[in-house]
Order: sequence, then C-alpha cells, then structure tokens
Amino acid sequence: MTSTLIISTYNWPQALELVLKSIQNQSKMPSEIIVAEDGEDEETKSLLTSYSEKFEIPLIHIWHEDKGFRKAVILNKAIAKASGDYIIQADGDCILHRHFVNDHLSFASNNMYLYGSRVNIQKNYLETLFENKQIKFSPFSRGIKKRTRALYLPLLSSLYKEHSEFSSKYRGCNTSYFREDAIRVNGYNESIQGWGREDSEFAIRLLNSGVNGRRLRYRGIVFHIFHPEKSRDQLDRNDKIEKETIKNNITWCKLGIDQYL
Repeated sequence: MTSTLIISTYNWPQALELVLKSIQNQSKMPSEIIVAEDGEDEETKSLLTSYSEKFEIPLIHIWHEDKGFRKAVILNKAIAKASGDYIIQADGDCILHRHFVNDHLSFASNNMYLYGSRVNIQKNYLETLFENKQIKFSPFSRGIKKRTRALYLPLLSSLYKEHSEFSSKYRGCNTSYFREDAIRVNGYNESIQGWGREDSEFAIRLLNSGVNGRRLRYRGIVFHIFHPEKSRDQLDRNDKIEKETIKNNITWCKLGIDQYL
C-alpha cells in the first residue's frame, strides 16, 4: 500500500522546519510528502526547496493565492495531487512522534479512518523549542501540558475500537484515511470558509457514508506548537453547514474535490 503524508501550512516556516525534521526522523517513511500551503510565502518555498534534497522520497509543494483561511481548498488540491492509496494528515505546526507514520499505517483498515492524540507545547517554551530545534518529547519533557497524551503505550491502543459516531476527540491535524473514501464523499467542503469545522464536517460525511472512526490512543501522537487563535468570524456560518450535514445524513458536498480530479 502506498501512502501520502499531507502537511497543511500557512506562513510559519520556523514551525514547518521542525515538522520536516520530525518527518526525517520517522521509523517508517510514507511513499511521498505533500506540503499544502494555504498561501504563497517565499520563505516557505525556499525552506522546502532546501529540504527536497534531504529526502529520498518526493517532497511536493503545492500552494495557491493567499485569500484568507482556505484550508478545505488546499487540502482538496493536495488529495487530488496525491499518488498514495492512503492519506496521512498533519498540520505544519505539529511535530510528529517518531512512530507517527508507522502507527497510522499499522492500523489502516478498509472502511475506517483514524485520529490520534495532540499534545500541546506551551507558549512560554517556544523560545527554547526553536533555539534547540527540538523534535523529541516524552511525557516528562519540559514545555508540554496534557502529559498523559504523550504516553506511548502500543499495547493499550488495542483497547480502542472503531465506532460509527463522531468523537469530540477528533482532530484534523492528526488523521488518516483511504484516498478513495475521501473522493467518494467529494473531499473537504469548500463552502466552509474561515477557521472552524472544515475537518469535523469532512469526518462526519465519512461516517455518514459508512466509514467508521477509530482513535489511535497511546499511538499516532503529534506535538502542537502554541500559536494565537485564528479569527472565528465565520464559525457560526460553518456550524450551520455542519449541523445540516448531521441532520440530513449528507455524504456528498457540492463544492469539493471533484473539480481538481
């Protein structure tokens, strides 16, 4: 099975470099990496050009004009571009645990999507983080909170079973799914503009289509770098779209990935 690791990013090359370093440190590599940039930052472009020579697998950079928060759009473009059968997804401000890719691939199963844990790196630790270019953490590391989420206990992962209801633990910065399942529900809903609900609405349509979820507890861990919250001025509108998806058991969004295939 081939796999594509998609990293979505916006104008923060300092954080993205740590993510790239954590990808280099993976115990198992994906077949390719796509960095999906929701904008067009020259420093990000230069960073990716320099790192493309450091990977033995393709490092692909896609971007579009910066017109505000359009994560759903750039993710659709990335999924359409992907050659992997299986998509693993993280954000450009999330440092990957050494076994992140391997954990997602180990649990990949037909008619199921996965989602893992997110450990938060605190604001007051950022100077040290970037100065040391730190990519390795444990439950005892300085600068993190919610330490139990950093526990890596593979044997306990088997206690978490697949389910057909949406979980509040789901995070789009740490998820994976078969590409064909994403295409079947027409990918991310581009009617969702601005921050909020683009990830959860997509997962709900997967569930509505018969693709169950499974939590990767104690495996599949990312370490999220603190940043100020993005504007939530479109959240009420996006909430209404998601509630409509739930109410009407919607599986297909009208404005989705089909326009790029």
